[in-house]
Amino acid sequence: HHEHVDRFLRLNEFNPQAEDEMVRLEEIRHQAVEYLMRVHGFSLPEQVSDDVAARDLLLVASRQGPDQKWACVVLKTMHIMHHIAGRETLLSVSISDDAIFREIELKVLKVVEELRAAGAPISEFQWSRKSRDSQVTKLLAKRSTIAANIYDKLRFRLIVPNADDLLPTLVALTRYLVPFNYVVPGESLNQLIDLRHVVEHTGDLLPLAAKMQMDDEGAAERRFNEFSGAEYRIINFVADLPLRLDGMLAADEITPELSHVVFALTEFQICDRETARRNEQGDASHDLYKARQHDRVRRRLLRGEHDALPE
Repeated sequence: HHEHVDRFLRLNEFNPQAEDEMVRLEEIRHQAVEYLMRVHGFSLPEQVSDDVAARDLLLVASRQGPDQKWACVVLKTMHIMHHIAGRETLLSVSISDDAIFREIELKVLKVVEELRAAGAPISEFQWSRKSRDSQVTKLLAKRSTIAANIYDKLRFRLIVPNADDLLPTLVALTRYLVPFNYVVPGESLNQLIDLRHVVEHTGDLLPLAAKMQMDDEGAAERRFNEFSGAEYRIINFVADLPLRLDGMLAADEITPELSHVVFALTEFQICDRETARRNEQGDASHDLYKARQHDRVRRRLLRGEHDALPE
């Protein structure tokens, strides 16, 4: 419905009531259609390419019909083009990491406080910025030394009272803070929710059960942090959060060719109170995590396990 469309647009920092932003949405659709026809030779239905408003493509894509597939194709392409434009804008304007991090912190804090006020079961909320020393240590400990691969320069942790509160909290975050379309693929770890069980025991989701091809244990193993203790458990994901440019620049600094939305990688961690308590004990503790990471750095720098290590 239109109310769902508008909520999704706002989540992506488009104001459905702002004429200039809906014009921008139409421009992105035009660019996507032109690309699909020019590069791939697609013949798109007029309803999708021109007739319906770009905003209404989300309605066409969500309903079965002859144009559903093509609406999805155009929307996917629009998503990519909008993301690229936001990244290019961030490179062409003078905004410090500190200013961007501050805007993200304010945005996340505002939403979390609103969720709490509405009764969301969030018992603890913390955030931190990764220091320069920690960034250097992380890259030295990894085979990949590209700074762009650091996804947790800014991290938020939400702790809920009970395990049953985890899934509702995730749902709330994806409705009011984190657009699902900007969650970074391959960078999520779920060690706390049995999604297959949820699907198989929820009537509305039951049709998905037959289509699910999940190997949760294998996925966790691929994404598991090698420096974490064997008993450490968490829900972890990274999102490229959209931020409005007008919140960081003066109006006369925002030229027409700039996207009004930019993006910043942000990590989220969620767990229940009991899991958080266990995560700070024994082998799973943060102190031992750092010790294992530092040991790896020294071994990599000294090129071998048997080299003498400094005290």
